[in-house]
This record gives sequence, structure tokens and C-alpha cells, in this order.
Amino acid sequence: MMEALVLIKVGTGEHLSFAKTAKEEISKIEGVVKVFGVFGRYDLVAHVEAQSLDAISNIIMDKIRSIAGVLATESLIIGY
Repeated sequence: MMEALVLIKVGTGEHLSFAKTAKEEISKIEGVVKVFGVFGRYDLVAHVEAQSLDAISNIIMDKIRSIAGVLATESLIIGY
């Protein structure tokens, strides 16, 4: 089992609910264990689990990045 932390930047909205909506959508994706709203350079951090690095890549590239409002991601693959 492979694990990663995905740092996510979302676009700005008039209300904090913009980031909350993206958080809710990301949390529905299969393989996403937990999503945290954070303060700093990134807005969200997602804990992702999958059977392989390719599967993690598909979750990030095809699913998380396709969520409306997601501007950028940075992935931290957990090594140990």
C-alpha cells in the first residue's frame, strides 16, 4: 500500500465556503482517506492511499485536479 499527502491550492472566493466545497468534493474520491483545511501556502491537505504509485498518480491527476477551483497540487509520497 502506498500513501501520499497532497498539498492543494484552491482559487479564491468571497467566502471560506469555496474551500469547504472543494474539500467536500475531494473527500468523496475513492482512495482519499482524509482531507484537512489548513492555513498557509496551501488551503487543503489530502491523505491518499492506493495500491501503487500509478494509482496514486491517477487519483491526483485525474480526480483531485479536475475538481472545480483546484489550482495546483504538490505531492509528498510517504516513504517510511
